[in-house]
Amino acid sequence: MSAAKKYKEDFILLAEAGFIAVNQADEDAALKLFKAAEMLDPKNILPKIGFGYLHLHKLELKQAVKYFDDVLEVDPHNDMAKAFKGLSMSMMPNSIDKGEKILEQTLKSKDPMIKKLAGSAIDFVEKFIKKTPGPASKGK
Repeated sequence: MSAAKKYKEDFILLAEAGFIAVNQADEDAALKLFKAAEMLDPKNILPKIGFGYLHLHKLELKQAVKYFDDVLEVDPHNDMAKAFKGLSMSMMPNSIDKGEKILEQTLKSKDPMIKKLAGSAIDFVEKFIKKTPGPASKGK
């Protein structure tokens, strides 16, 4: 039995650990985990979502959108990639409205976690990205 076959069943553990590493701001570990998962199952799109998620966390928004677009090219109905793409675009000055439209579309997802993510992202955009100037800045 080859090493790849032996560890193929660990694909999802490696991918999930990659997402955890991103959340803990451990870029090195995240990259290694996503690469390992990608090597075990090159056709699976989850590592690509992971790489996009890493770029999103680093606010490298153009690179994040590129990864999410790559996923959506293969699987146009992937709501996770759509939601992350919408969030990424909504933080780019020239793409806020496009990003919000994508997030609104993902509110129709069958996955309750994606709906929650999209709703939270829309709230974030409204409160912090598109916010109106506060009273302190009106007199300037």
